[in-house]
Amino acid sequence: MRKLSYFIAASIDGFIGAPDGHAEFFNAFVTGDFLEYLRTDCVDTLPTAARQALGLEGTPNTRFDTVIMGRASYDIALDTKITRPYAHLREYVASRSIKESPDPDVEIVSGDVVAKIRELKAEDGLDIYLCGGADLAGQLLGEVDELIIKSYPVILGSGMPMFGAEFAIAQFALDSSRTFDNGVVVRRYRRKQ
Repeated sequence: MRKLSYFIAASIDGFIGAPDGHAEFFNAFVTGDFLEYLRTDCVDTLPTAARQALGLEGTPNTRFDTVIMGRASYDIALDTKITRPYAHLREYVASRSIKESPDPDVEIVSGDVVAKIRELKAEDGLDIYLCGGADLAGQLLGEVDELIIKSYPVILGSGMPMFGAEFAIAQFALDSSRTFDNGVVVRRYRRKQ
């Protein structure tokens, strides 16, 4: 069965973006050995434009073949006139307000997103990348099999939390932790059974 992995950038205090959801300030840390890690170990999670800029277009997917994102995450791409931010993956956008997809290769999930994820997990293929944001991650918390948290060495004080969910305890076990020269720490957790 395929896994749903929430691969997310976060501040030390657990915010994935400013109150409006934008997180471009994290880009300042995409340097050195951390950039090389993204290029070699996380190429599937890079937006298509970043893959092109890094000379990685055409690189085969090894970890993920599907992405799901929330409306606000998708809006960041649409604001720049990009309708397929992850064109190298099968793309789904969870939204009740988008009535028709702006791109024939992007499927809008307007109904039960948990049921859709369960359907996707039952298919053959590579894993599913949960891109964000907080509301969608909160809805899918019970389906998240793995967390990969890129902790950036900044404190935001407030902003968009990692999960927009009601209080509930979900236990995960730490599988690995890696520290980079710029202070970024990447931790990988798996759901405890």
